[in-house]
Amino acid sequence: LNRFLVMSGTEDTAGFFFGALGAASALSLANMGASFGTARAGIGVAHLAVLAPAKVMRSIVPVVMAGILGIYGLIVAVIIQGNLSSSYNTKAGYIHLGAGLSAGLSSLAAGLAIGIVGDSSVRAYAKQDRVF
Repeated sequence: LNRFLVMSGTEDTAGFFFGALGAASALSLANMGASFGTARAGIGVAHLAVLAPAKVMRSIVPVVMAGILGIYGLIVAVIIQGNLSSSYNTKAGYIHLGAGLSAGLSSLAAGLAIGIVGDSSVRAYAKQDRVF
């Protein structure tokens, strides 16, 4: 029973809302970036597998890099969720919302960049060995 917060109606629930929103945005946005980056770089790896099958193992680096972004979002969400307690206030909720948004949006942007650059670099590696 200690793991669940029991509210008597006098607590400020806005802090919990914003804190949970920060955790949810970190997790969801980071995983959106990770999924886009993995899919886009995976398309490049599939193209490479057709042209030069022996080079596939060296070219999965962008796929792994994009997948790690989802783990970053999960870590931030777990840290935010671990700080939710009965003494949680609105200020802490705003801080955690900002932290979740910054982690989520930066992972989303990084996933977009990793996907685009990973796809083009893997395709270039299929045509020229000196790229890697």
